[in-house]
Amino acid sequence: MDEIRAAVYGHMDQMAALFESFGGELRKQWNSGSDGKFMEPILGFIHAVDWTEPWLITLIIFHIILLILAITSRKSSNFQMGLFLAALMGVYFAENINYYLGRNWEKFATQDYFDKHGVFVSNLWSGPLLIISTIILTNTLITLSQLIVRWKKAELRHRARVAREKTE
Repeated sequence: MDEIRAAVYGHMDQMAALFESFGGELRKQWNSGSDGKFMEPILGFIHAVDWTEPWLITLIIFHIILLILAITSRKSSNFQMGLFLAALMGVYFAENINYYLGRNWEKFATQDYFDKHGVFVSNLWSGPLLIISTIILTNTLITLSQLIVRWKKAELRHRARVAREKTE
């Protein structure tokens, strides 16, 4: 038993050292960008976009409506699963959407936001859809865990009732 305990503690020490070195490396990388270089591309992106364009305002409103739908429909599993699949399909077709919008941007935008790498579409289309999908998935997992707890309680009550009936 002492050998097993020593092996487990040795393994825990190795894991702690690994996490400590990993955390130190992350802190070093994060601090190397603390001279403003970390926020520079983010601020550049925010300032490069004309947020007053009607199609961008519509896109933001669309995402807000989806978020409100995801939150208000949290009790309806079927609707949530449909919304979840629709959001993930939107992410799946983001490359095609980027290609189409990149070829037709003159019809609705004042500048071409749609590069071949899809950075803009990833940030303003896929990002919010993935966040909404994560919210739906989290809600589903919480609902399922509550259902499992209710089911287990009912099973225990049933077993207790059967045991009582046997003793009588």
